[in-house]
Amino acid sequence: MPEKSPPSVAERLPVPIELIERRIYLIRGQKVMLDSDLAELYQAPTKVLNQAIKRNRARFPDDFMFQLSLKEAEAMRSQIVTASRRNIRSRPYVFTEHGVAMLSAVLHSQRAVQMSILIVRAFVKMRELLASHKDLAVRVEKLEAAQKEHGSIIGILAEEIDEMKRLPEPAKRPIGFKPSP
Repeated sequence: MPEKSPPSVAERLPVPIELIERRIYLIRGQKVMLDSDLAELYQAPTKVLNQAIKRNRARFPDDFMFQLSLKEAEAMRSQIVTASRRNIRSRPYVFTEHGVAMLSAVLHSQRAVQMSILIVRAFVKMRELLASHKDLAVRVEKLEAAQKEHGSIIGILAEEIDEMKRLPEPAKRPIGFKPSP
């Protein structure tokens, strides 16, 4: 009977990392996660998560966690169709990568520690992906600049050819030998 190989990292993860990545939003120029999404991943009610945060408010400065404005909450409501399920009727809290890391210390559960590690990995993966896209964007900009330069040279050549077409043709000498009179 063949021995089973140990489960891969992907098989041991409680949640696929892609699911976590889809719950990371860009708000105020920062990648953040909603309190309701985190509560769902930590398998805790949002109310319990928020109570734990309020008891440990000193651990969550503004660059770790902030509450959405009414306008931002409304924008999130329009992005996420299932607002009733996610409880976005109130102004939710959002957490940056550092805030997510701090949550595991506040929640004191093995699930919270596991999920915090996964979420931080998702943030890191997204950061690496964005960095690679920036390199690609720089290369595309260089190609576009070269293409514009080549395009302008081709345009100048086309104009010169058009001008040459407009010039009267020089008188043509007949071909062949003509004896002198």
